[in-house]
Formats: sequence, C-alpha cells, structure tokens
Amino acid sequence: MTGLWQLPVQKKLGMQTFDLHADYREILEIFSCLEDPDLPEALRWLVALELFYEQPVPRQSRQEAMEYLAFFLRGGVAEGKPGPKLLDWQQDADAIIAGVNKAAGQEVRALPFVHWWTFLSWFHGIGQGQLSTLVSIRDKLRRGKKLEPWEKEFYRENRHRVELKKRCSREELAQKQRLQDLLGQ
Repeated sequence: MTGLWQLPVQKKLGMQTFDLHADYREILEIFSCLEDPDLPEALRWLVALELFYEQPVPRQSRQEAMEYLAFFLRGGVAEGKPGPKLLDWQQDADAIIAGVNKAAGQEVRALPFVHWWTFLSWFHGIGQGQLSTLVSIRDKLRRGKKLEPWEKEFYRENRHRVELKKRCSREELAQKQRLQDLLGQ
C-alpha cells in the first residue's frame, strides 16, 4: 500500500535512499527558509534541501529532490493552481496551533515527533475558530467583498493579525531606516 496511506520518512533518489526530516517543526523551518527575502530563490531551495534530506543530495539528483520536497510540502497531493496567500505559518502560529491542538485532541507541541502529513491532516480538520475567521476576512478583503458587522469589528480590533505582513530583506529594512532618518522620523 502506498500514497497517502503511508507516512514517508525516506525517499529514493537515483540509487541512494535518503532519510527525511519529516517532523512538522522541521517543515515549518523549511517554509521559513523558502520565504527568506535575504536569500536568492535558488539558494533558498538548496538550503531547503539540506534541511529536508538527512544526507547531502548529489547535484545530479537535485531536481528530483526539489520536486519531491514540493510534493511532500503539499502533503502528498498533486500540484494544483496556487491560490492567493491567505495564511502565514509564522504570523498565524498562535491560531494554527490552537486549532491543530483542538483537532488533535492534545497539545501537539509536547509530542516528540509529528509527521508533517499528520500535522496537515489535523490542520485541515480545524473547522470554525480564530484561524478560519482570519482567513475568511482576508479573503473577503482581497476580493472586495462586504464584511459582516461582526467581521468589521473583529478587523478593527485585530487589524495587526488580519493583515499579512510583508517580509522585508535586511537591505529593504536598512533603506527604509535611511529614509526615516532623512525625514527625521
């Protein structure tokens, strides 16, 4: 039996079998790396490969290794058309973990190992709560839809949580600081 009925912890690339860092905490670190504005995209993927595979991946296997990593990050499902970004794993961490804990019926951070696909299953089972409210309001704002009165109130009180923050590179932050210094702010 294969596919989604098993939790992969190894991947064969060429003639070699590689152990995977499959714990959800390691995968969230990979997402953080892939979104790092200070690294060029090609370097982000090389670092992600180093974080994901236990052993260094030979150059001739990198393309296949990257494709498998992307497949693994999607939870083992075929690639679909990416939608708009409505969630940030770092910014929304408190709402995500609350929902995942509820779906799992336990504090998942206390577990020594939780496979990424298990974590995603719990994540997909979150249901109604803070996270769904944040995502729903973000989606309505993105599409220009009218917010319900309670959503407007939630947005006013939680604007810093609802609006996704843009990640700036160190260079962009330094330039912003130089401009603020020039303007005396």
